[in-house]
Amino acid sequence: MATGITYVDQPDQVRLALSPIRRELLALLRTPSSATQLAAALDLPRQRVNYHLRALENAGLVELVEERPRRGCVERIMRTRPGTFVVDPTMMIAGEVEHAQDQYAAEHLVGVAAATVRDVARMQAGAVAKGKRLLTFTVEAEVRFGHPGDVRAFTDELAEALRQVVARFDSPDGRPYRMVVGGHPAPADNQGEAS
Repeated sequence: MATGITYVDQPDQVRLALSPIRRELLALLRTPSSATQLAAALDLPRQRVNYHLRALENAGLVELVEERPRRGCVERIMRTRPGTFVVDPTMMIAGEVEHAQDQYAAEHLVGVAAATVRDVARMQAGAVAKGKRLLTFTVEAEVRFGHPGDVRAFTDELAEALRQVVARFDSPDGRPYRMVVGGHPAPADNQGEAS
């Protein structure tokens, strides 16, 4: 089965995908099913399920797998589009938000991370559509700072080291790559709170 990224960046698509019944349909449709099968699984009228399926299909979130003749009608077998759905993080922000350019501000990190998700998801979807692979790289590490002031010293040294490496590899006629280096406290006990 083909895989890839379905990039969702239209407000109507987001609204469609976020309603509870449609989220449930998207989950169930990881296995191809008909409206009749889905209606039985959800204990809902088939007409109601068909309404939601048409909306999801029009938004490009589900696709037709096959059509089968059944009792004088045509039964449509649908599935969630293969791969991963990525919602543009900026779609989840109400209104326009100005992110401070302070390299130590959490809002700036969130803004940069959101832009990275948006840009990479768009390019990945485009590469998959052309049958190509998007060349990316990721470097992850964890560091334990003994004192709050160490964060600034570490950031300064890391920025200088990065500047030197970039200077060695930067080529005026090469393909530009955007690098993002960020850090945040690790969640405590996987509950999302800083330790």
